[in-house]
Amino acid sequence: MKEFLQFDRMITPSIIKFVFWIGAGLSVLFGLIQIFAGIASSFGGGFQVVSGLLTMVFGPVVIRIYCELLIVFFKVQETLQEIKNKDNQPM
Repeated sequence: MKEFLQFDRMITPSIIKFVFWIGAGLSVLFGLIQIFAGIASSFGGGFQVVSGLLTMVFGPVVIRIYCELLIVFFKVQETLQEIKNKDNQPM
């Protein structure tokens, strides 16, 4: 509890994994919405269908890369914290 209250232990990395799944699901949902809107369109719907497919494929990939970069920042912080704690220990 002390680590949590003094911000020595980060809870955000576990939240980032949840954010990824929400973002990936929303990307797929918005891609499907674009595809169905393109199919229902009377003129120029082909572009919407293609953009919907691209959103479904590349949306989760972009979100995954963003989340991985955020996790890297937290891993660096954890490693620096370990180095700090290691240096503070008497020999």
